[in-house]
This record gives sequence, structure tokens and C-alpha cells, in this order.
Amino acid sequence: MEKRRLGRIGYFATILTLGGCGPGYVNQEEADKAVKLAMKHGVNMIDVAPTYGQAEARLKPWIEKYRDRFFLAEKTTKRKKEEVWEELRNSLRNIGAEYFDLYQFHSVNSMETLEQIFSRGGAMEAFKEARETGLVRYIGITGHADIRVLMKALDWFDFDTVLAPVNLASMVHPDPANDFRPLLRMARERDVGVIAIKVIAKRRWIGEKRYNTWYQPVEDVKEIEMAVNFALSQDGVTTYSLTCDVKLWPKILEAAERYQKLDVEEQEEIVEYARKHGFKPLFPEQNVG
Repeated sequence: MEKRRLGRIGYFATILTLGGCGPGYVNQEEADKAVKLAMKHGVNMIDVAPTYGQAEARLKPWIEKYRDRFFLAEKTTKRKKEEVWEELRNSLRNIGAEYFDLYQFHSVNSMETLEQIFSRGGAMEAFKEARETGLVRYIGITGHADIRVLMKALDWFDFDTVLAPVNLASMVHPDPANDFRPLLRMARERDVGVIAIKVIAKRRWIGEKRYNTWYQPVEDVKEIEMAVNFALSQDGVTTYSLTCDVKLWPKILEAAERYQKLDVEEQEEIVEYARKHGFKPLFPEQNVG
């Protein structure tokens, strides 16, 4: 599988990251099977969070045995200094690691949240202290709903990575909230590593929910390959963190191994296909109907 430089960090990550959300919602046997499959394909980065069900516990045996094979990224939704310290220590213990390569502010979707993080006694104080003491090596930020908040965050602090939705559905109806292109330009200019999420999202769920994803994913092999090729062809994207349902992993892993960079014309053709086949942006909400 292709590897790409994770911004200024310099680590060469595979174009797919093992998303901890998937193993977090299955039993240990199923989680082990999913991790083995990802490792078989050469995946060398893990992105996990304490809010992903039992993810930390499911991954602990693998981290304890193969820590040196993975760049380990963790997240927290805590916004106050003391709360971050408590959760950071818990996460290190729960997953069996002595340090995290990357620690990320999880799901920063509003300016109010961003301001809270940077306020006196806020989460950023704990992040800086954790980096100084070696419990975390790099600092990142993630968001799901508004690209503009992440861009403001990059102006406020010299983040090492940013995790954001980079998907075909957003380009069906680009909006300042979902248009990832300005964020990618900023990341390239500042040498910030980019982790893409929601790559195979088609739209919000309608009808019966068949997968453990809050969005309706594409399922067809051809459409998965199109979505993966599209996201990974966006300049600045380093890696895509695998979706929250391990049943979809085999198709995505195979698509990544077949990955071919799309030129501008091919990307435009795929966006037109998406418009005609029911793709809808996940955000903002007024554009998802």
C-alpha cells in the first residue's frame, strides 16, 4: 500500500489508517480479525478515541505486542485542562501504551468549543504540558461539521495534523462549511498532515440503517473505489481513517491497494456521477435534503 509523509511530522503513513471506531463496536474475536486484515495490507497507523465503544480495550493486545509498528493517534472530547489529564492517563492505561504519537482535540465543530479549548484552564494547557513531558509527541485537531472552524484553529495554533471530512458527497453541493479545498491548501502551505474521514459517505441515512456508520455509506465495489480514489487524489491528504463498520473494511482495503491518482477531468466526471446517483453533503444540514 502506498505511503505518504504525514506533514512536518515526517512519518510515512499508509494511505489507510486503522480507524479504532470499527473494532470498538464488535467483540474481541471480530476486532482481532479486522486488525489482522489491516496489518496484512500493511496499515501502519491507528486512530482511536475513548468514545469509540470498547476500541481501546479491543486494540490493547495489539498495541502491547506491536507498538513499534504503528503511529498511534488518540483523541479526547474533554475541553478543560484537568479533564484532559484524567482522560489522557486513562487512555494510555486502557490501550497499553506509554505515550501517544499524536493527541487530538476530538470533534471541534464550533467556535465556542474552539474558544473553550484555548481559554484559561482549557484543554490546550494540558496538551502542551503532555507534549513537554513526552506523553504525547504531536498535537492535532479534528472536526466533522464545519471546515471553517478547523481553518480558524490552524490560525490560532501550529497544529501538526488536522482530521476532517474529505469526500465526494461534499462536492455535490460545496458550501463554506463542507468545502475541504481551502483547508487542504492551508495544510499544504503549513506542512500540516491531513487525515481524511467519511470518505465513503453517500448521504445521511434514509430508511433502515444497515451499518454502524452514522452516514449511509456506498457499498458497491465500483463506488467505493471511486470514493477512495477521489479523496486520496486531493492534494494534501495523507491518509484515510477507516470507517466505523469493519464489514466494509475488506472492500476499502482492496480499493486502496488499487488506488490510482485521478486528474482534474476524472474528478469532475466522478462528481457528476455522484450528483446523478443520490450523493448528498452531510453538512450543512440545509443542504442535505
